This record gives sequence, C-alpha cells and structure tokens, in this order.
Amino acid sequence: MTAPRPPRLPQPPAPPARWAAPSQRDLAAVGRQLGRRPRGVTAIAHRCPCGLPDVVETAPRLPDGTPFPTVYYLTCPRAAAAISRQEAAGVMRAMTLRLAADPALRQDYLAAHQDYLARRDAAAQEADLESLPATAVSAGGMPDRVKCLHALAAHELAVPGSNPFGQEALSTAGPWWASGPCIPDDDLTSAGANGRTAGKPKPSRNDGADRDDQAREDGPEAGDGPAGTTLR
Repeated sequence: MTAPRPPRLPQPPAPPARWAAPSQRDLAAVGRQLGRRPRGVTAIAHRCPCGLPDVVETAPRLPDGTPFPTVYYLTCPRAAAAISRQEAAGVMRAMTLRLAADPALRQDYLAAHQDYLARRDAAAQEADLESLPATAVSAGGMPDRVKCLHALAAHELAVPGSNPFGQEALSTAGPWWASGPCIPDDDLTSAGANGRTAGKPKPSRNDGADRDDQAREDGPEAGDGPAGTTLR
C-alpha cells in the first residue's frame, strides 16, 4: 500500500526574479555557519525567521572554474542538523521507494528537477558564466532518487512549492530557529563594520550537529572536486 502523501502547506508568494546580493554581514554569517570562507555566493536565496541567511545561491561555476551543480545551499547549522536527523532515520530510502509507487509524486519530483536546472542556467547567465552541460546532475538525487535532503530542502526554501520532498523534510524539521540566531549578533556586527567576511571563520555552535551531508556531497569549500565528486 502506498503511504499517503502529506497535505501541501499554504505557499507564500513566489520568490523575486533575483534575490538580494549578499552584504558583508551576510557573508560573515555564512562563513560562521559553515566554519569556512564561502565561495561563489551570488545571492541570499532565503532568510531564517531570525533574519540570518539560511540558503545561499551559489554560482554554477566557482571562482576557479570548477563546476558546482548545487545552486541552492543550506547554510544554517540548526536546519542542517534537523535534516541530518531525518537522513539518519532512513527517510531517503523510503522516499525513493515511494517514487516508484506514486506516479503523481514522480511527476512532481521531475518538475522540481526541471525547475532546478532552469534556475541554475538562469544563475549562470546572470553571472555571465558558461552553463553546466545538459548531462550535469541537478541536486539531491533528482529526478530518480533522493540522495541529499539538505539540497532538496534548500531548493524548497528558495523557491516555495518547488520540491515535494524538500517540503516534507522542512515540515518534519520543525522550527529550528525557535532558540534564536545561530550566530551571535556581536560577531556579525564587528565583521560587517570592518568590511570583512572573517579571516578564518569559527564554526558556529550547532547544538552538537554533525557536519551535514550536503557539504560532504558537493559543498562550496576549498578543494572541491568536479561536479558529481563525493567529498569526504
């Protein structure tokens, strides 16, 4: 018997054609969230209710020319921890099995994949970069399986209503922002005032969360391999 799909949540207005460019304070926050200097960030694609970035848009090619297929990247360590707990519980395998049994879900997931590719091509054009080849992966295992819930959740936050599994993961994650900002405001105020992102960002306190799978897959850090490379 096919598991019932959760009801769709009310959707906020569609995202703007272009998000705001990151400020120095935003980049400082992302650096602290990731524990490293971010590369290739072109926009803040979503903000946590606390006001800090939680999803960034990353150029499809990093400054050194490396292809980078994950255009929407989840940065908040608390959100990442909440998603990681779901991955550890085995939900990705269950989701992948549901794809084979539910034609409507499969169609929605294919539409998410196509939306991701179109937005990645638009991001490349906006940044005056060569688009990734048509054979490049999208993100998170789309359209055939579920490989990284972090990438799917980031897509859903950036483009509400775009990703069925991203929406499920976010609904299950709960209000990760309820305990307040993941980065102390004093740290960001001093970084923004000095016009820097951070020399060597210190990892933020993330309630003991493990480093998220998104970073191990294809995260924007020094030493990343080509598209599709698994990073360990």
